[in-house]
Amino acid sequence: MGFLKKQGLKESDLVELVSEKQTFIGTILPSNEKNTVFLKLKSGYNIGIETSKISSIKKLSAGQKVAKAKQETVKQDSNLPKISILHTGGTIASRVDYRTGAVYSAFTPKDLLAMFPELAKIGNFNSKLISNMWSDDLRFAHFGVIAKAVQGEAKKGAKGIILGMGTDNLAVAAAAMAFVLEKCPIPVIIVGAQRSSDRGSSDAAMNLVCAAEFIAKTDFAGVAICMHDSSSDNACAILPACKTRKMHTSRRDAFKPVNDTVIAKIDYNSREIIFLKKDYARKSSGTFVLKPKFEEKVGLLKITINMFPSQFEFFSKHGFKGLVIEGTGLGQTPGHMPDAITKKAHKKIFPAIKALAKKSVVVMTSQCLYGRVQMHVYDKATDLVEMGVIPGEDMLPETAFVKLAWLLGNYKNKEKVKELMRKNLRGEITESTIPNQEQWQD
Repeated sequence: MGFLKKQGLKESDLVELVSEKQTFIGTILPSNEKNTVFLKLKSGYNIGIETSKISSIKKLSAGQKVAKAKQETVKQDSNLPKISILHTGGTIASRVDYRTGAVYSAFTPKDLLAMFPELAKIGNFNSKLISNMWSDDLRFAHFGVIAKAVQGEAKKGAKGIILGMGTDNLAVAAAAMAFVLEKCPIPVIIVGAQRSSDRGSSDAAMNLVCAAEFIAKTDFAGVAICMHDSSSDNACAILPACKTRKMHTSRRDAFKPVNDTVIAKIDYNSREIIFLKKDYARKSSGTFVLKPKFEEKVGLLKITINMFPSQFEFFSKHGFKGLVIEGTGLGQTPGHMPDAITKKAHKKIFPAIKALAKKSVVVMTSQCLYGRVQMHVYDKATDLVEMGVIPGEDMLPETAFVKLAWLLGNYKNKEKVKELMRKNLRGEITESTIPNQEQWQD
């Protein structure tokens, strides 16, 4: 970076930076931004400061190279159940050096057991890197790659799979994998970490250990999520793949079931496992079927005020085969014209939705998340149903999105897709809606 070079600085230097009367002390991080300096502060957080706003910057000490975590040989017990860990990125198997911000990923069994020696007492582990990426960069095609890796490990005798992933789209990926892995005979537990593995407040070790205990000690089969149950290090929750959402940006208990309940809880101290659900799939000797096809041209549109017809027309114009609408309340969109302002703005919205529903599959969900759409209460929603919009029951918008893409990828008959969208295939639709409850209880 030109700015740093002029100041006689380089990446990993510890500096004191003054910007807009605020003073920051931190380590210079690598960056591709020419006009921004990124620092890792002592707190562990990163900040970016535009060079134009920097009043002064001075070196406190030179940067030092960071060594990888010490590797120690940990003997595995071949009598314990075989558990495979598949990595796709995230902080679950990383250590961060807070002087430089450098991240070292641990993907081999040796690395993993050195970081989490408790695992050696739970199972016989194999570890494999599929891809090291942000979950924001996931595409439908990645789920097929992951599914083949899961199938490969199962054929090698794995009694369960832990899938490590970045948390931002972890819940969406869990829903997608639940559809791809049909009749899965072993547990596939998706695990992430909200905080880096070497921070005192990290949730990485506990989430990973609890997922391993759950695989080793229970008869559960299928896809689920394992994350902190509360902000304390007491227990982890096994969460339903298609009914879970990340509800907080940074809390360790960010993942919560919506319109559903936790499947089971694992006490981290006693390692006791308590099932809250009894109607779950069990491990079997059968072989599951991979259905990794997804229709690429499927969209998700969030309804807001002040929308334009062109926002709906976009999907017809660009040949989308399906659209999930995250509507308001019980399942509405703008489209009525009660006054002069709306007559001008809304005149073409309903025609655009009707035109799209004629040639594509359009599904309605609710931005409220809790509860379910009821499209026969208000006339506006009834109008949408008459246009061909399908009620999405109590599906989460993101779950409906991956389900619709998966159905369109595997079923060519549009009417069949419409029929299956309203059927519960993987626990994505509940028969009755669970009343709202407090999200976090400390």
